[in-house]
Amino acid sequence: MKFIKIKKFSVQLTLLMSVLACVSQANAIACRDVFSPGSIIEAQVRPRLIVFSAPSGGGKTTLAQMLIKDFPNLKLSISSTTRAPRGQEKDGVDYHFLTVEEFKSRIKAGKFAEHAEVHGNFYGTEFDTVKNNLKNGVSVLALVDVKGAEVLKASFPGDVYTIFVKPPDLKTLEARLKGRGTERPEAIAIRLANAKEEMEHAKDFDRVVINDDLQTAYAELRMILKNLIGQ
Repeated sequence: MKFIKIKKFSVQLTLLMSVLACVSQANAIACRDVFSPGSIIEAQVRPRLIVFSAPSGGGKTTLAQMLIKDFPNLKLSISSTTRAPRGQEKDGVDYHFLTVEEFKSRIKAGKFAEHAEVHGNFYGTEFDTVKNNLKNGVSVLALVDVKGAEVLKASFPGDVYTIFVKPPDLKTLEARLKGRGTERPEAIAIRLANAKEEMEHAKDFDRVVINDDLQTAYAELRMILKNLIGQ
C-alpha cells in the first residue's frame, strides 16, 4: 500500500514539474509533451507498447538501447527474423534468428502480432512477447517498420504509442548507411528508396522525433516515455 501511494505521488510530482516547465516556457519539449495527444494529462501513466519505426540507419536501435538502460520497467521486444546476424548480434538477445521455414511455420500457427518481409528478409513480433509483459506491468518497446507499426496499433488497441524516428534528410541517412560498412552500394540504394517512402508515413505516427543530434533526440524521447510510462 505504501509503495502504491509513493508511486502515485511520484507521478503527480512529475506532472506538476512538467506543467511548471511548460508555463514558464523554459522547456519547449516538456510543454509539447504535457498538452499533446497521449500526454499524461489526457491518459493515465501505465504500461504500454511503445513502437519505434525509422528508415534503416535512422538510429532507432541505438536510441532504444539507451532508453532500456534508463527505464527499468521497459523491456525491448525481441523480434524474430530470417536475416543473418550482423557483427556481434546474438540469438535471443538482439533477435530470434530463424530459418525461413521456421518463420513461416510460426505464421501458420498465428504466433505473430505483426510480420513483414523487408529487404528480402522476414521480421515479426510475437503476441506472447507483448501480452505477457503488459499483464505483468512491464512496458514493451518494439522496433518495427511502418507497416508493422500500423498492424500493432490495431492488434493492441489503446495500449500502443507510436514514434517515428526520422533522419534530418536523405543525404545524412546515406552517409550513415555507408559509414556502417556492412552493405554493398546496391543494397544501400534500395534502403534509401525505401526510406523515402517510409518517411512519407511519419505523419501517421503519434510523434515524430528528428534524430539529427543523438543526445537531443534521446532527451526528447526520454521525456515522452517518462510522461507515458512513468519512472
